[in-house]
Amino acid sequence: MTSESSTGPDGRGRNQVGEVGLRQLLESTRSPVSNPPGDSAPTQPLRATARVRQPQRPPVSEAAPDRWSGRSEPQPQPRSRQPKSPIAKKIGIGVGAFIAVAGFVYVADLLLSSGEVPRGVQVAGVDVGGLDTGTADTRLRAVLGPRSGHELTVQIADMQTKVVPSAAGLEVDWAGTWDRIGSQPLNPITRLTSVFTTRTVPIASAVDDSALEHQLTTLRVHDRPTVEGTIRFDGARPVAVPPVPGRVLDGPAARAALIDNWIYGALIDLPETAAPMTVRPDAVDRALREVATPAVQAPITFVGKDATGKLEPEQIAAILSFTPDGHGGLAATFNQEAAIGLLAPQLAAAEVEAKDATFSMTGSVANVVPAIIGEKINWPKTLEQLPNLIVAPQERAAQVVFEKAEPKLTTEAAQALGVTDVMGQFTTNGFSGPSGVNIRVVARKVNGAIVKPGDTFSLNDFTGPRGVAEGYVESGIIDHGRPSTAVGGGISQFATTLYNASYFAGLEDAGHTEHSYYISRYPAAREATVFDGAIDLRFRNNSATGVYIETLTTDSEVTVRLWGTKTVSVESTTGERTKPTEPNTVNLPKGKDCIASEGAPGFTVSDTRVITDRKTGREVSRATRTVKYDPIPIVKCE
Repeated sequence: MTSESSTGPDGRGRNQVGEVGLRQLLESTRSPVSNPPGDSAPTQPLRATARVRQPQRPPVSEAAPDRWSGRSEPQPQPRSRQPKSPIAKKIGIGVGAFIAVAGFVYVADLLLSSGEVPRGVQVAGVDVGGLDTGTADTRLRAVLGPRSGHELTVQIADMQTKVVPSAAGLEVDWAGTWDRIGSQPLNPITRLTSVFTTRTVPIASAVDDSALEHQLTTLRVHDRPTVEGTIRFDGARPVAVPPVPGRVLDGPAARAALIDNWIYGALIDLPETAAPMTVRPDAVDRALREVATPAVQAPITFVGKDATGKLEPEQIAAILSFTPDGHGGLAATFNQEAAIGLLAPQLAAAEVEAKDATFSMTGSVANVVPAIIGEKINWPKTLEQLPNLIVAPQERAAQVVFEKAEPKLTTEAAQALGVTDVMGQFTTNGFSGPSGVNIRVVARKVNGAIVKPGDTFSLNDFTGPRGVAEGYVESGIIDHGRPSTAVGGGISQFATTLYNASYFAGLEDAGHTEHSYYISRYPAAREATVFDGAIDLRFRNNSATGVYIETLTTDSEVTVRLWGTKTVSVESTTGERTKPTEPNTVNLPKGKDCIASEGAPGFTVSDTRVITDRKTGREVSRATRTVKYDPIPIVKCE
């Protein structure tokens, strides 16, 4: 099949109409998306070709008549842009101009304010906004820096006191403060509002925690602790004492208040908090009703074997007190020492004192005196009955609780010591008056002492202080070569006697000191002196058995015997006196402090102790001791 031409008689008009219609048809079938300028290629050529074949009435150009109706169809006209109104143009121009001017002003302001403190800034009341940072820093340091050294008034409840910030560990942290001030804001709104507003910047404080805590501790002297409720006694009448709430410094809040406000120099109110209350008010009433009042209604009796002790109501009140029980209540407590002081004299007859085993000497025989087991009151167990007794409505009596008191040296232990005969003894004489008093006092104290094998006996430790309270009196002594007096004078004669007894018993010398000046009634180089707390006499029991010390005194003589098991014999050899030295003469004013003396020469002498085995005669040891005696000065009273 072929298509027919639609041109006129000359064939030309039909070809033109067909050509226009085909172009319009092709344009109408293009995609709504227009091609780029200069690009004439159709975007969908296949669809255009297909639509050319289907229509029965092909489109014609604007000037071509409709084949069927003879009417011309108008073609779509291209749309044209509507011009803007004059007002809109003016507004747009104005807005653009404003933005340009505002931007210029913003940039100019930002550049001009570079290096300055932001506008409107106040630091602790000091206005530094808009200042050069160096100038602002100088002003702040000049105004705020000295404030750490100024006294600051603080208020705690109804009292006031002074605090120096620097002493409390508070100073300005300048670096931290400038961090808070900050730099020029970039936000244009913030920059604009800063012209009309003020921004208050608090300082940053440099805190010495130790100093600040010490200051807070000092301020706590003004605390008012709670007065706890309790029960007191007026004689035998119980009286309730209600609690009084207190207030104490709130440490964390007071710390924060000082750190935040010290820089202003104004009065600072330091907060307090309620002090803890340990005892509830109702607990006081309960303790009064249920414990205190019944406690003093009648006496309390403790019954022993041969004695009875009684606590009268006023005495009960004296030993009874009340303390917080940790749960809001009151607990009854008793002063045990006071209770024992009241009851012990009444119950003394019910106790049996323990006695150590000892020895009785009959001639040359030592006999063991058996020990006595004592029976003593167990006061803790006896007095633990008090809580029940004080609230008992009728029966207010209890039995005393006893316990055995073992002796330090039992009979069996004494028998095992092997004390059978005299190991060594010595006697000195020539004393009288006050010296004799002191010698007899110390002899009684030492008599009966037992030194176990391996133990060391110390005269100073055993006797303790030798003063007036112990029965000693003032007597003669040698002080720096001159006669004088002192309490306890004459004890050295007993020390010499005890030393020689241990010497001939063969016991080990553990330390002794000779007199500086020779005293004629003592053996040369074999004597000893003592001084309370300074110079001591000590010997060690190096034998296999115990040593029992026996002392005997008369008005002018003292004897010391050491009992044990004698296994050695001892000999003493005294050498010749050598290197004599003549005394000096000392002239003193007459009076009680001057005691005349003829003096005596000094010399050097040695003593040798030889110990032999008693059974075999074999020499066990040999020791020589050399002593130098100073001359005794000649004292003249003029």
